[in-house]
Amino acid sequence: MATPQSPELPDHFEKVDFRDLAGWEEDDQHPALAAFQRFCSNSVSFGATDLPGHDPANLASLCNVAAGPNMATPAGAREFFETRFTAYRITEPGFVTGYFEPEVTASRVRTDDFSVPLHRKPDGLEAVTTENRPAEWPPDLSHGRRTDKGLSEMPDRASIMAGALDTENLELVWLADPVDAYFIHVQGSARLRLTDGSVMRVGYAGKTGHPYTGIGKLLVERGEGTPEDFTMAGLRTWLTRNPERRDALFGENRSYIFFREVLEAGPDDGPVGAAGLPLVAGRSLAIDPAHLPYGAFVFVEAGFKDPDKDGRSFARLMVADDTGSAIKGRARGDIFTGSGPWAGEIAGDIRHRATFTVLVPHPVRSGAETVSD
Repeated sequence: MATPQSPELPDHFEKVDFRDLAGWEEDDQHPALAAFQRFCSNSVSFGATDLPGHDPANLASLCNVAAGPNMATPAGAREFFETRFTAYRITEPGFVTGYFEPEVTASRVRTDDFSVPLHRKPDGLEAVTTENRPAEWPPDLSHGRRTDKGLSEMPDRASIMAGALDTENLELVWLADPVDAYFIHVQGSARLRLTDGSVMRVGYAGKTGHPYTGIGKLLVERGEGTPEDFTMAGLRTWLTRNPERRDALFGENRSYIFFREVLEAGPDDGPVGAAGLPLVAGRSLAIDPAHLPYGAFVFVEAGFKDPDKDGRSFARLMVADDTGSAIKGRARGDIFTGSGPWAGEIAGDIRHRATFTVLVPHPVRSGAETVSD
């Protein structure tokens, strides 16, 4: 295969050799390739991007090659990446956190024990764009509600907690613990074990559009502890010990999430991410889609222990297939760790500096590539 010319990329990308990626040789890239193939088989949009090589024709070619029989091995997957992509490190300092799918008990009806709602998306909720944004709106308000009088601002978290939506019958399901509910808002999805014996999965359906504020960061700024004290587990402990201060703190994060029942993911699949596909534990990466497209390969090096490799720091090829309110910037990522308490323990401890290297696909050669290439 002829060596392709390097594409023109912005200044924040620096070309690197695969051999210079710490942990590349130790990583098995086949799970990342399999995660990418979800896009090929589901006709999912990769999203708009200026990143070279992510045009529909090129991605279709990559999907075709990825379906080849020699791609089902670690060696074949590594050859696929090293011969059809160029690695570009993002020169800006990176940062990663972790997220997971909580599992909690819930009820389809309100009871004395289950009185904390997760809400459905209200009618008329829509994203605010440059075309429909009212002139007087603040630039950081991303969603609003369409009414007969035009676009109106949604109530924020504090107002909804005080009952602003109570008359609209938007309650999807009821939880017992407001702390569980808050963390489900932060994670954006959950697996619910219902009191009638069934299981429901819920996922993101929309948001009020107010900016996200990390309440752990607020506690650090107020001298309540250090960033290390307010991992996910540490924050949960503080909230449990301070019930009289809890709701006021919740309200300072004005962003409020709406949910839907997820029916398209199987019981053994991960929750559905923003790209419309079930997430893959340890390989799905939430990114800022303003900077990277869904379907992009990102090699992440970070200074925490890989839960699957004793004694090794995290260094894995991942696939961008989700996003989140707090994920902003070129080198900001959120690593999906899986479902349940064990995954939550892993996710809660991830708050680390990281290096992001994006794999940019080579241009399609003249003539279609086949799976035998």
